[in-house]
Amino acid sequence: MSIYLDNAATTKPCDEAVKAAVAAMTDNFGNPSSLHRAGLDAQLAMDGARKIIADSIGAEENCIYFTSGATESNNLALRGASAAYGRKAKRIVISAVEHASVEETAADLEKKGFEVTRVSPREDGRFYAADFVNACGEDVCLISMMYVNNETGYVLPVKETFAMVKRKYPHIITHTDCVQAYMKLPLKASALGADLISLSGHKVHGGKGVGALYIKKGVRVLPVVTGGKQEKGIRSGTESVPMICAFGAAVEKLAPTINERWERVSALRAYLLEKLSAVDGISVNSPDDGSPYVVNISAEGKRSEIMLHFLESKGIYVSSGSACSKGQQSGVLGQFGIMGKRADSALRISMSAETTEAELDEFVAALAEGMEKVRG
Repeated sequence: MSIYLDNAATTKPCDEAVKAAVAAMTDNFGNPSSLHRAGLDAQLAMDGARKIIADSIGAEENCIYFTSGATESNNLALRGASAAYGRKAKRIVISAVEHASVEETAADLEKKGFEVTRVSPREDGRFYAADFVNACGEDVCLISMMYVNNETGYVLPVKETFAMVKRKYPHIITHTDCVQAYMKLPLKASALGADLISLSGHKVHGGKGVGALYIKKGVRVLPVVTGGKQEKGIRSGTESVPMICAFGAAVEKLAPTINERWERVSALRAYLLEKLSAVDGISVNSPDDGSPYVVNISAEGKRSEIMLHFLESKGIYVSSGSACSKGQQSGVLGQFGIMGKRADSALRISMSAETTEAELDEFVAALAEGMEKVRG
């Protein structure tokens, strides 16, 4: 029996999501843009999911736009907002620890004439809202910062930053990648002060291939993909009704238990850290006040990939970092002051509320064995 501890990469779809997807592929398979009854039924199912997701973040349902995933949502947010507001204000502010879909999109926009300011943590390894505000100015059209870092679990000061930015520079569009926060932290669009919010289906026990972008009413985002009128012309292409329905079903299941699951996973994190403290050569890279769902550690003297495959041989699945980096170092750990051999030996353990203490016991035992047997 395998032990899956890579939930920041993807989660197992819940039964409700699977049933919703199957129903949309068998009984309700129409094209939601078709004008006949089969099309209308598909549209109604999709609208039901849209309302569930909107309600979960305290938004109006017409502010939710479905995409193929959070990578597309982030691209649409940055490219679409900069195209709409960047004629005169040609600067974008982001954190230095963003997911590749934000960092690489920002880098591409640099090539197209935008200036990008990247805000790093201070020497204490922490981000401060004042540093983001000080990086802004009248020449900034967009600020983007993730809510929870996907590699360490660090919680960025999004609410405080956006409130201060909007107070001083109300014209700046605010975007947050909430992939690792959604359905884990209580999250309301108005409380965040966000104009744009990126969400993912497969990180919340839905299916792969679906995401959403919240666009605050009155905020303009120009389309990146054209060729149809789907999603009110913001995102052309036939919507994936099965995955959208699965997304909605998963959110409907998880939304009432956010606080309960946070407490459960916090207890799991404390249990894991206590067990790890007994293993020589293990250091913890995640902050004490980070998301409990993500725990980043380093195994002294053991390269991440080698240890990862040793654990895999025991049927235990962890990660060496962001799955979207394909095992390559993203530079995020370096921003938090974790460099050199310590970064080379980093492992990311990411849990769900379904993770058990027994699974963590097996992981720690296998890790301890690896510290003895694995070479370099």
